[in-house]
Amino acid sequence: MNDSAESNNVIKVPIDKLALGMFVTAIDHQNGKVAIRNPGQIKYRDAIVKLKASNIAVVWVDIERSSDTCGLKKAERASSASSLLMRKATVTRDGQRGQAKKLLAEAKGLIKKVMSETFEGKAIEVGQFEDVADKMIESVMDDADAFKCISALRSKDAYLLEHSINVAFLLVTFGKHLKLDRELLKQMAVGGILHDIGKIKVDNEILHKPGKLTPEEFEHMKLHQFYAIEIMHETTGLSQVSKDVCLMHHEKLDGRGYPNGLKDEQLPQHGRMSCIVDIFDALTAARCYKEAMSPAAAFKILISLTPFHLDQKLVYEFIRCVGIYPVGSLVQLSDLRVGIVWDAKGRDALHPIVKCFYSIKHKHYTEVTMVDLLKSELNIERGVSPSMLDVDPSPFY
Repeated sequence: MNDSAESNNVIKVPIDKLALGMFVTAIDHQNGKVAIRNPGQIKYRDAIVKLKASNIAVVWVDIERSSDTCGLKKAERASSASSLLMRKATVTRDGQRGQAKKLLAEAKGLIKKVMSETFEGKAIEVGQFEDVADKMIESVMDDADAFKCISALRSKDAYLLEHSINVAFLLVTFGKHLKLDRELLKQMAVGGILHDIGKIKVDNEILHKPGKLTPEEFEHMKLHQFYAIEIMHETTGLSQVSKDVCLMHHEKLDGRGYPNGLKDEQLPQHGRMSCIVDIFDALTAARCYKEAMSPAAAFKILISLTPFHLDQKLVYEFIRCVGIYPVGSLVQLSDLRVGIVWDAKGRDALHPIVKCFYSIKHKHYTEVTMVDLLKSELNIERGVSPSMLDVDPSPFY
């Protein structure tokens, strides 16, 4: 049946645009429209998730039987000034998130290309990384929260690419917090993007081993920093700061790190910062052999590594910079709902806006609700990771 033969009240809606409150009458398969046994309004987010999991691309929705809040019906009265401002803010955030997503894809593509070229023995062209670094700095200056939500959507099979981008992004965010000048932020970002470049020469079986490395395998893994020294030496136009970020992120203040066993004053501030953000991002990422750790749990480990490994003062500054419950992280509220920390601008760490989508009490997805903890009696009970709940938060970012 084609669109023109349908009632004006029934329309095709792509599954990505399906929202809570829409009244679904049929699903659309490749061989045409198929009526469903129990037509009705979408009340819970898990219904949408199940449709996506069944590879349903399009559904048929009855506008008249859909709720007034699902976005299909025009408001009967003109919006108030406050709702217009809210909509404008949402559009702005959506636009910034779209730009951040585009930047993330661009950076991943660039790193993949350069790693391949470096493996073939080609020299690194620093200029292309400086362009990405400039865009990353602009993104952080405009709205770091937009990038944080995007970077929270990580995939286990792309760890090396995403880790490099996140380290660069965290260095820029941390540097901005410390009021470092823009040129220094740029050089740090380039170093962050390139900080794991030596891993292209590490044995793939060891690099991607789904488990703990043996002492011999760990010694081989450590060689990636010595390979990086060779690559850095052959790269023209790379600043000393960028080289430091790349070559110092496994050094320790007590001199027991590698590749050069640097100690105390031999490690400049940007080198110490790279150690902190590299460990933090590795801990909070899901890998094929481990689940992601919550930021709060990762902070405890960072603190435990002071003062012999990490700079204690910088660790506490980093925690203040990122926040106990960073934008993009998952939290459990006192009513047992789970949500994403969505907005924290101008707020203390304990009172962000949380985008709730799941109930631990009822063990199912709920209607998506924005909870402003400054205006609510609810509070954050704890930070959580998806593995703790067996929940996929990615559709809600």
